[in-house]
Amino acid sequence: MAQFPGSITKRLDPYKNFKFRVYFVGKTAPVLGVSKLGGLKRTTEVVSHRDGAIHNHSFKGPGRTNFEAITMERGVTHDTEFEEWANLVWAQGTVAGAHMSLEKFRRDLYIEVLNEQGVKAIGYTVYRCWVSEFQALSDFDANANAVLIEHLKIENEGWLRDPQVQEPTAQ
Repeated sequence: MAQFPGSITKRLDPYKNFKFRVYFVGKTAPVLGVSKLGGLKRTTEVVSHRDGAIHNHSFKGPGRTNFEAITMERGVTHDTEFEEWANLVWAQGTVAGAHMSLEKFRRDLYIEVLNEQGVKAIGYTVYRCWVSEFQALSDFDANANAVLIEHLKIENEGWLRDPQVQEPTAQ
C-alpha cells in the first residue's frame, strides 16, 4: 500500500469517520449517544487590492475567518442535557433574551477521533459553542423502523487540533 506523500507516520490507512466521542470540556463522560457530528470547517475571505502603479495585477491577502456551525444528532432519551443547553439561549415565557445566562450558554466542546481499537488518535477543542437551532424530535413515521432523533446546530468561534494527542501505537 502506498504511503501518504510526505508522511513520517507509520499508519498507512486513514481513520474511519464512525468512531468518535464528544465531550463538554470539564466533564469526564462523553455526551450521551451522539451518533452524527458535522464536520469542522473554516473559511478565510480573500481581500484583493491593487497598487496604483501596477495596472494589470491584483494582490490577494487573507481577510476575516469564519467558522461554520457544527450539527450534532443523537437518539432521543431521557437525558435532557441538549435541551437544557439550548434553553440557556432562549427562556420560554420571558421577553426575548431577558433571562439568558450569559455565563453558561457558551460551552467548549472536545471531539475525539478513535482508531479501530478504540484508542484516541486525534483530538479537537471547539471554542465558545452555543446552540442556534434545536430540534427536539425528528419526523414521526408509523411505517419507519427507526429511532427518534434530536438535532442541534452549534455555532462556534473556532477550533484547534490538540497537539498533546500523539499517534497511537498499533497493537
